[in-house]
Amino acid sequence: MAGFEKHLFICTNERDDSAVRPSCLPKGGKKLKSAFKDAIKDAGLKHHIRANEAGCLDQCEHGPVVVVYPEVVWYGFVKVTDVGEIVNEHLLHGRPVERLRLPESCLNTEHCPHRHEKSKG
Repeated sequence: MAGFEKHLFICTNERDDSAVRPSCLPKGGKKLKSAFKDAIKDAGLKHHIRANEAGCLDQCEHGPVVVVYPEVVWYGFVKVTDVGEIVNEHLLHGRPVERLRLPESCLNTEHCPHRHEKSKG
C-alpha cells in the first residue's frame, strides 16, 4: 500500500485550568478527531488520508486547531460542524476552507491579536 496523501493533525492538548494559555482538548479536540476519522472513512478516503491526534501545535489561542499536510493549511476555531465542509471542500476537492483558515500573520508570532486573549471557554 502506498503512503498517505495527506495527514491531518488535530490538537488534543490539555492544560491545567490555571495555565496562561488555553488548550484544545476542552474545546472539543477529541470529538474533532473522531468526527474527522468518521468523515474521512465515509468519504472513501480512509486509505489516502490519515487523521492524527497531536499534542500542542502552539496555536493555543486559535483552538481547536487542525493542520493539513503536505499543504500546511492551518485551521482554527474548528467545530465538529465544520468537519464535513473541510473533508468535502479541502480533502476531496482541494479547496481549503478560507473562513476557517488561520491567517499567516497569526502563525508563530507574538503579534497575533488572539495571542493575548484569555480563552472564553
